Amino acid sequence: MASALGFGAMRLPTIGGEGSNVDEAEAIRIIRYAIDHSVNYIDTAYGYHKGISEVVVGKALRDAYREKVKIATKLPTWLVNSHVDMDNCLNEQLKRLQTDHVDFYLLHGLQKQRWARMLELYIFDWAEKAISEGKIINLGFSFHDEYEVFTNILDGYERWTFCQIQYNYENENMQAGTKGLKYAANKGLAVVIMEPLLGGYLTRPPDGVKSIWQSANRDPVDMALQWLWDKPEVSVVLSGMSAIKEVQQNVESASRSGVGTLTNGDMELVSRVHNKYKELRPIPCTKCGYCMPCPNGVDIPSNFDTYNLGMAYNKLEMSREFYNSKFFPEEKRASACKACKTCEDKCPQHIIVSEWMPKVHKELVYE
Repeated sequence: MASALGFGAMRLPTIGGEGSNVDEAEAIRIIRYAIDHSVNYIDTAYGYHKGISEVVVGKALRDAYREKVKIATKLPTWLVNSHVDMDNCLNEQLKRLQTDHVDFYLLHGLQKQRWARMLELYIFDWAEKAISEGKIINLGFSFHDEYEVFTNILDGYERWTFCQIQYNYENENMQAGTKGLKYAANKGLAVVIMEPLLGGYLTRPPDGVKSIWQSANRDPVDMALQWLWDKPEVSVVLSGMSAIKEVQQNVESASRSGVGTLTNGDMELVSRVHNKYKELRPIPCTKCGYCMPCPNGVDIPSNFDTYNLGMAYNKLEMSREFYNSKFFPEEKRASACKACKTCEDKCPQHIIVSEWMPKVHKELVYE
């Protein structure tokens, strides 16, 4: 039985803002506090904090704490090219975590291309050998792609135990979404939820949303978590906690959780918040994709979505970080738009893309 709340070790406290410079003493303190208050699922990954997350989790689970929890960690699917690579990776993770087995092992960040690559590498031959050796107990995957890809992966292997999806009240129809949650649960899989607060976007709502929460005297973080715990298909909700106060708040919230505990009024409140967020998105893009492909290579929906998220959730700096990162190639950014207007005749929302693209780039680019 997994605890309602799982500890996500992707955002451990750091010193000086450097991701790999984890404040070990504080990280160990907050992990153990969570365990002492009934959290029994700890989630990390090979690359979190540039490899330091697994090391710190391993240290935190000394002194008999390992026996109190189940560890989940992940195979970096983009780094392995052979079974030897997989063996080396898993053995390194076991050493970092100071354990002889991983309770829940995930193929990290599966999407269409990575799934195809894993099949080419006969991943399940390797995984089943690791399971037979006792190094892995349960096999699953984390996911970032469209619903159809999600179902293909679920149906592509009969021995999945669990999966991990991004899901929150703002993402019901994105990626796996509610349909994926129900599909996995109906197949008998446990479903682990990541990004319940949309990477922190839902923790500090803009004024228009804040007033709705305040008028109902409800806390936005608690309500976002309760919305998830209310669903019978949700097995455990991960929270990437970096401060003792966050752990205390989330533990307290989890202590009040339960399936079917939200009232009709609660659900209506969340719906009002969701609709307000939609109003705050300045570009009426629904990400239908009718504008694609762009003859100049611009990822039009992603540019609009990045801009809209920053504006709606009062997190423009986070949107800028993504826009200027390696995860958003320059040739796909708004700056590559040639104002050819090919997309504008195809847009059901009648968005003047050629006028919006310079605005998006000006707002998001680092000078």
